[in-house]
Amino acid sequence: MQLSITSVSSKGQVVIPGNIRARLGIAAGARLMVMTDGENVLMKPVAPPRVEEFSALVKESQKAAKAAGLTKASLQAAIAEVRRAHRR
Repeated sequence: MQLSITSVSSKGQVVIPGNIRARLGIAAGARLMVMTDGENVLMKPVAPPRVEEFSALVKESQKAAKAAGLTKASLQAAIAEVRRAHRR
């Protein structure tokens, strides 16, 4: 385990020390998930899915939607209903 001390800026920004960024392969523009248990803060790098993984997820979602009898029209209607409810 590596230990480093950093500070939080007035804008809430935190600098991740260079040795930790290098070890984890975190570069400028990297996305991090930030979690807390109410006492501790954990930041975890989030990598976008590979194209193959995303394609497999889309195919699985399409199969599930077809099995559930969902259509493009029914999804559009559900989205419109949620948008109307949020405008109120």
